[in-house]
Amino acid sequence: MLTTLNTTYTDTRAADLAWALGREPLPALATLDLELSGAKLQLRLLGASHQVLLEEECGGCSETVACIPGSSTPLPLGVAKRIGDWEYEFAARVEVLSPGSFAGRAQELLALVSEHPYGLAGVFPGSPHAFTALLAQRHEGQVHWRTWHAYPQDGQLVATRTRVGVRVPVAQPVPG
Repeated sequence: MLTTLNTTYTDTRAADLAWALGREPLPALATLDLELSGAKLQLRLLGASHQVLLEEECGGCSETVACIPGSSTPLPLGVAKRIGDWEYEFAARVEVLSPGSFAGRAQELLALVSEHPYGLAGVFPGSPHAFTALLAQRHEGQVHWRTWHAYPQDGQLVATRTRVGVRVPVAQPVPG
């Protein structure tokens, strides 16, 4: 799903993005509710980037990547955490592209996400290449999502990848 976001472009630099787990739902400009094999997932476009809310039988998880006032957690390159019975993995990278490469990559990503049944993309006013996009899937019992945050004025594209799955208990040796 592709939408034009009716807001000013507030997260204007990749370096301003912060990462947080467990935040309450923030006001969203657009949402996409998904059911992925028993997992309820809500993809949320914020004026300041994205939030993903995941609910499953064994619990919930909230990921926020956005310009969060007062946040002291910058966007990490990678995180691996246990959240209750879940394993959470997050990775981020910043690509720096030339203006021509940036425009082509932006069009490619927007087409991919907007045509995908589990995709949500929002374009900010002022530039057709200023966007935030999210794409989700369920694979082998785990929920995955990818996001892209585009900063055309700097030629920067922030890409994130998240995986959440139930922790498989280590088998205990049978005595005997």
